[in-house]
Amino acid sequence: METMQNILTRRSVRKFADKPIEPDKLHTILEAAMSGPCAVNAREWAFIVVTDREKLAQMAEANGRVARMLNQAAAAILVCGDLDRAFPPAPDFWVIDAAIAAQNMTLAANDLGIGSVWLGTWPDEKRVKRQATIFQLPETIVPHSILALGYPAEDIDMRAVRPSRYEENRVHVNQW
Repeated sequence: METMQNILTRRSVRKFADKPIEPDKLHTILEAAMSGPCAVNAREWAFIVVTDREKLAQMAEANGRVARMLNQAAAAILVCGDLDRAFPPAPDFWVIDAAIAAQNMTLAANDLGIGSVWLGTWPDEKRVKRQATIFQLPETIVPHSILALGYPAEDIDMRAVRPSRYEENRVHVNQW
């Protein structure tokens, strides 16, 4: 798929079919995550792939009502920051790098015909702590976000381009 076509057709999918995602497709999605730009090539992210129904339910409960689609997702990826790998002069760059990795995964999933929805975890301390507890994360691994993944349950045209979201009034050239 062409890059702009992929960006313009990506959408949040919250209803998933009861169909597993092939391991090679999960690998491709993770490869996309690790191929994005990151500060000084620190690669300060880590990922937990979750396919276990009980763990998915725990994740959904930990993030509250907005994460209930995890109960039907075929898989989820918990995107984390690895503080041991953080760039010392700017230790919070991991947050941006984790977001870039998550965005790359949504685009890779879309390209593969897999639906996804991005769920924020960081900086909500309760969500961060709950996810860390579920996965017994060391203190230096911080949950950032969750990507719920699955084949769409509804007949969604994953290739349909949405109306343009471009807003001229948000663009400034050379000054405000």
